[in-house]
Amino acid sequence: MKLKWNNSREIAILLEEKFPDVDNINLRFTDLHKWIVEMDEFHDNPSDSNEKILEAIQMAWIDERD
Repeated sequence: MKLKWNNSREIAILLEEKFPDVDNINLRFTDLHKWIVEMDEFHDNPSDSNEKILEAIQMAWIDERD
């Protein structure tokens, strides 16, 4: 599966699998960005992200955990 920045739900699922104990509410976007671009499944330009995209991924991750 090749993920891009707009695949927030799929990225959130992988984040939850990889980091189940991380406080996904109080996290730094710099950490979130790093974790995403380091995923083997991620195939997009790292510089194409922005705060809105990272926030959408964070919200999907919070929903995934609930």
